[in-house]
Amino acid sequence: MKTAKTLVIVTHPDIDKSVVNKRWVEELQKHRDLITIHQLHEQYPDHTIDVAAEQQLLLDHDNIVFQFPFYWFSTPPLLKKWQDEVLLHGFAYGRGTAERKLAGKRIGLAISAGIKAVDYDKDGRYAATVEELVRPLRLTIEYISAEPLPVFTFYGIEDGHSTEEIDLSAAQYLQYIKQIAGGPRSPASLDIGSCAMA
Repeated sequence: MKTAKTLVIVTHPDIDKSVVNKRWVEELQKHRDLITIHQLHEQYPDHTIDVAAEQQLLLDHDNIVFQFPFYWFSTPPLLKKWQDEVLLHGFAYGRGTAERKLAGKRIGLAISAGIKAVDYDKDGRYAATVEELVRPLRLTIEYISAEPLPVFTFYGIEDGHSTEEIDLSAAQYLQYIKQIAGGPRSPASLDIGSCAMA
């Protein structure tokens, strides 16, 4: 059944030991009237994905956010497996309109990164921004005729953060999701696209 809620697909292999992602999920759980939380590792501990169920979830939501920790400058393996198995020809893409069932949906990314924000810069240690590193995901979103939204990023987890800083990031993340749910608008008009806490 179609819902106005935002679907947040969380991919974290050990959410109970997480600091940032766990706190984000806790914040989202306070707003189940606005958000559908779907944790892939909890749903599929053996990594056997129910493709039909996942596709229906996508069809039921117009606003979608993928939340995950940055793994080797990419997504966790289960999220890549999810993409390969769920975003199928005839459902997510194809020549005809009927084959592009996710067209027009608005999709964002919420990423926790271990490295400092200053290192994710053209002049930084890795000479690339997070936005550049997630370009394959953005291209995937565009390929399925969906609308890519700004990336929400929390930096510098490896260096440690205070409870207050993490709580602030959770509040900012919730605001990011609320803005997505507020209705059609250009990606540039979203006020929060990054949470540089490092």
